[in-house]
Amino acid sequence: MTRRGQVFTRGAEVAWEPAGEGVRRQVLAYDDGVMLVRVAFEAGAIGPAHSHPHVQCTLVERGVFDITIAGETARLTAGDSFLVPSGAVHSAVAVEAGALTDVFTPMREDFVAAQETP
Repeated sequence: MTRRGQVFTRGAEVAWEPAGEGVRRQVLAYDDGVMLVRVAFEAGAIGPAHSHPHVQCTLVERGVFDITIAGETARLTAGDSFLVPSGAVHSAVAVEAGALTDVFTPMREDFVAAQETP
């Protein structure tokens, strides 16, 4: 079953999935052009350095994170945000347990391929 293009998404009805050691994600609303994802981190958990062709905007929902984008690192707290340009290498370290809310454009096919049925 697909939620692609579904107008309303109830977070309580969307399963969390593992996304690395001490990290889990919840893929929320999306269509072909945009995707909203919540990512929860345990204290000390790492989102390893990676890049992707998607532009990413992220809100620090709660917690404290050291975010590195293209070699520049900043410590961010609840209410802060960051922008990852297409192709930029980036990573996250949870200084304290917390959560990030990511928006990707276009949407991340790799995040939903296993969940969707034809």
